[in-house]
Amino acid sequence: MTTSMTSDGAPLEPDLGRPVERRALRDGVYDAILELLLAGRVKPGASLSIDALARQLGVSPTPVREAMVQLEHTGLVTRAALKGYRVAPPLSAERMSELVDARTILEVAAVHGAVPMSDAALLELKAAHSDHVLAGDYVKRMRARNDEPSWSAVHRYYTADWAFHRVILSHCGNQYLLQLAEFLSPQVHRLRQLLGHGLTDVDQALAEHGDILDAIASGDNERAENAMRTHLLAVRARSLAES
Repeated sequence: MTTSMTSDGAPLEPDLGRPVERRALRDGVYDAILELLLAGRVKPGASLSIDALARQLGVSPTPVREAMVQLEHTGLVTRAALKGYRVAPPLSAERMSELVDARTILEVAAVHGAVPMSDAALLELKAAHSDHVLAGDYVKRMRARNDEPSWSAVHRYYTADWAFHRVILSHCGNQYLLQLAEFLSPQVHRLRQLLGHGLTDVDQALAEHGDILDAIASGDNERAENAMRTHLLAVRARSLAES
């Protein structure tokens, strides 16, 4: 194996710019298509043309194709031979129930490992909860004006929601629980696809997160586990009611 040299004999440094730019482009295209799907701009079963999406986004078909492969893994889109990609149907009631059951197993175990929580981690959790409350208040103000919550408001709310859970998973002492939860997160996108922009459970979700925070702050492991379990079972009940 030979090493390329500059004119003065020094090893030629690799150009890392293009791979980084390519990855950033691919991620940007992925986020744009994800927004398209979760915002309900295309209906379940609708065809997704790679060329049309590329023109709409002002990019070549390659990053769109790469993004569609990623989205296929989430279950948000499906691909059939000779037919291309289509928007997948929402999760069935049975699959929704299974998804929340899996989250409950993981996240109750995470609480068990995270409590008692260090002062630094508890401050992080309180900050995440405050962000979620602010995002929820913004959504509620929009709904109070009879405005449909915008995609950006919905995205901010759900990002803050996940950030709260992620703090607990990050401090549970078991990196595999976090990895498994992140593996499930694309399926949670499908659950949110069904719930859409209504976000009728903001008050309940914020109150339940507050109960989890209070229980963790108390250092009572059993109380904290029960608060997390209660929250996720309530999420399942609300999700099934929307289906």
